[in-house]
Amino acid sequence: MKHRIFILVMIGALLLTGTVFAAGSKEVTPKTERIVFWTYEEQPERMEVQRDIAADFTKETGIEVDVIAVTESLIGERTTAAFAAGDLPDVIYYPLAYNHTWAEAGILDTAASDEIIEQLDPSTFRAGVLDLVEFEGDYAGVPLSGWGQLVVYRADLFEKYGLEPPTSYATLKKAVEFFHDPPRFYGFVAATDPSQEYMMQLFEHIAMANGVDVVDERGNVTLNTPAMRETLEFYKFLADHSPPGDLYWQQSRELYHDNRAAVIIWSPYILHGLAGLRDGVPVTGFGPDPTTDKLSKLSAFSTSFAGPSNPQGAGWAEVSYMGITVDANTEAAKKFILYTMEKAYMRTLGMAAVGKHPVRSGTVKEPTKFIDGWSQLEVGQDRWKPINEIYSSEVIKDMLSGLERGSRWGFQKGYGHVTSKIYETRVISETLREYLDGVITIDQALQIMQEETEKLL
Repeated sequence: MKHRIFILVMIGALLLTGTVFAAGSKEVTPKTERIVFWTYEEQPERMEVQRDIAADFTKETGIEVDVIAVTESLIGERTTAAFAAGDLPDVIYYPLAYNHTWAEAGILDTAASDEIIEQLDPSTFRAGVLDLVEFEGDYAGVPLSGWGQLVVYRADLFEKYGLEPPTSYATLKKAVEFFHDPPRFYGFVAATDPSQEYMMQLFEHIAMANGVDVVDERGNVTLNTPAMRETLEFYKFLADHSPPGDLYWQQSRELYHDNRAAVIIWSPYILHGLAGLRDGVPVTGFGPDPTTDKLSKLSAFSTSFAGPSNPQGAGWAEVSYMGITVDANTEAAKKFILYTMEKAYMRTLGMAAVGKHPVRSGTVKEPTKFIDGWSQLEVGQDRWKPINEIYSSEVIKDMLSGLERGSRWGFQKGYGHVTSKIYETRVISETLREYLDGVITIDQALQIMQEETEKLL
């Protein structure tokens, strides 16, 4: 009897220490906890940062993380296939376009994301980024980083000639007419190439500025409206005062760098180029030195733009999210996202600080912690400088405000998937180009946009 008790006690002790011996004296240890993380940040240097963060997370928690790169253009297809096979990763880092589509399909565990945001405290996030991700009372994913599209303009020229900043249809129109002196100088460079997503981004921004949304609160398409008519007329004015040809982001940046354009609309990824930190995009119009930072000093930025039907204006935002899937080890996945959003947050933004603006201003105890930290991150490509050595605190504040005011067609009303389809089918941008070329009238353009978008519901 004593021997039996002794054996039972020993077995209990071995179980508590996590080691038991099976037949043949083979040692069996508990299975290591592991999660799989898909990311579309697949550039080698960014993958290295993400793997380093995952390794440090493992050291702290014991949870191993497999970091797997997925090309952005394939992430939708691969996720859908993995969902059908019951083999989704635990965590996915993805762009805004998939939020509502995946939540609606049941791919994302929205309750888990909601718990994370509540734990971090919603008040620490920029309001705009949370509005974009709301889904049936939860948050579909956890905002990680983002940026607001910028109206970039030559502040020195606007000041010199007494012009108001181009923050409305009226002030931009006045500036475009004043500066228009082709081919030497243009007031603006419109996007006219529908094969480039940039054209749709630019048009959506200008339409939102005038209060146009793709649907109303009941899900009815709202594109054949007086506000959209004003938008089309204004965009044609901009295109008529732009250089000829198929224009997209490349020509607008080149002309601005070459001192041949007064205003362009661009993403923050232009910021380090303006400072002469990228050899591939030299600053060519301000003396013999292509690495000069002069253009960054002469430029100003606005993230909000207003039309006659929407005096309060609007901004255009792009946000990336981390989502927990329905196949996930939920608790381990939550710990990884919390670690990324707190201890590893500045390292995450530092992967590409110029276009990874903090969606959290700070913490409850340190309300500006992440904004302050971001402003000290270095940007560049061939040369590097801290952001706050290039731009003033006021300019930085203006840039980051885009995540407060930024929005997108349909997303706040639960119809973001319609906007995603508009981008995929190019139904709006191709119709817009036909109108710009005079192939169809404005009435025809409005009717086509309305009817073709209704088919996407």
